[in-house]
Amino acid sequence: MFTTLGILKLALGNPISRAVLTRSTARCSKCGNRRLRIALARYAGVDVKACPTCRMYSFVIGGIIDIGRVLLRTSKREMRDFFKSQTTRRGLASIVRGIAEHGVTQPQLLGAPFLVVWDLTHACNLKCKHCYQRADRPLPDELTTEEAKRLIEELADADMVALAFSGGEPLMRPDFYELAAYARSLGIHVALATNGTLITKEVAKRLKGIDINYVEISLDGASAKTHDGFRGVPGMFGMTIEGIKNCVEAGLYTCIATTVTKLNLNEIQETYELALSLGCKRQMIFNFVPTGRGVDMIDLDLSPEEREQLLEQNYVNLVSGRGCDVLGTAPQLARIALRHTEGVERAPLVSAHFAASADLGEHTRLLAEFLGGCGAGRCYCAIEPNGDVLPCVFMPIKVGNIREKSFLEIWQGSSVLNDLRDRSRLKGHCGECEYRYACGGCRARAYGYFGDYDMPDPGCVNNLEYWKQLKRGFPHD
Repeated sequence: MFTTLGILKLALGNPISRAVLTRSTARCSKCGNRRLRIALARYAGVDVKACPTCRMYSFVIGGIIDIGRVLLRTSKREMRDFFKSQTTRRGLASIVRGIAEHGVTQPQLLGAPFLVVWDLTHACNLKCKHCYQRADRPLPDELTTEEAKRLIEELADADMVALAFSGGEPLMRPDFYELAAYARSLGIHVALATNGTLITKEVAKRLKGIDINYVEISLDGASAKTHDGFRGVPGMFGMTIEGIKNCVEAGLYTCIATTVTKLNLNEIQETYELALSLGCKRQMIFNFVPTGRGVDMIDLDLSPEEREQLLEQNYVNLVSGRGCDVLGTAPQLARIALRHTEGVERAPLVSAHFAASADLGEHTRLLAEFLGGCGAGRCYCAIEPNGDVLPCVFMPIKVGNIREKSFLEIWQGSSVLNDLRDRSRLKGHCGECEYRYACGGCRARAYGYFGDYDMPDPGCVNNLEYWKQLKRGFPHD
């Protein structure tokens, strides 16, 4: 792995390559597009306009891609097919800009986030006990439709890959469909995070009609008693199940999202089986974070030992091949996957929100460290309804506002985001762990428990002493 990383740094991180990559991110006045976008499209065999200068850059960029392809044991045909997707090309453009700006790093720093979660509104029809927003009604200063469209244009121009509309309940905002369709028209991968209770058959068809790529519906248990207990309103379980069925029937990629506490830990496997029976493609397991209304149920957080057992169970479901994979926001899942797959030639590569079957052998860990586990402020961030930018929806630290600065100015210039990108700052076992580049611990949990995002994640078994101190009620010095 060291040799491979060294070669990558030598080939891509040297001053000449970085200068070429930097110039490739500029917009060509003749072609009207960024040279890098043209190069990636041409590599994939897409017919795009290219002047002589852009054709030269395409040749050089193609050669750089081929170096990485050879190191990762991927054929040119596979790589070209991979880049036929505009979403994939956006992701690579962000990686290339990150290498141009920062060199080859562990984890890799990016030119723009892969994912932005946009809490479109604080309006909500439920009263969830664990809501990170305490959502109930719209904020008085939420972005207007025109401001929201300008933000979408900024994100698209920055080569941000995926935009997840969340809330509150995003379907309660009247212009949701207009904004989601606009994002899709600009080539952005669009996801919807919803409680599902408003998704009738007609709504599901409308979502499919504007080409929503991914629908994530909250389901906190396999029974009405458990789910409705979380949601704060009786009768929601049946409406949520109906919303899931409507999405599956409409042909939408449907995922259920489950926040795990002591209240539903014993139902997680049953909830997975329910998702499977409903035709869902994924179960997303959310780490409980003590923020928003969640502060009021902090005593119901899992112990590190309980979380470890849960993640082992999640991994078994992930590799079962039953048609419904399992991912989660606990970055320790990457550690568990790497431990299980040592010496295995073909194995799932897991990072927060990401899994893929990879025939990479010794390079599986290198790619896991490239993806980097916790992505807060590094490959992911959040935007509030009023334009405030946060490192994570579970980390209420304002790092800027898009009404005052451009998104990229905030992304590149925030001292908080730059702190979160530096794993050498981590304290406790997180700072010395052999998996710190592939995992890094949940920074939101560190902040939620200690008020310091550099502190260890107290939910990990490797930081058990910190958890015991918290349970004893003593602040850590």
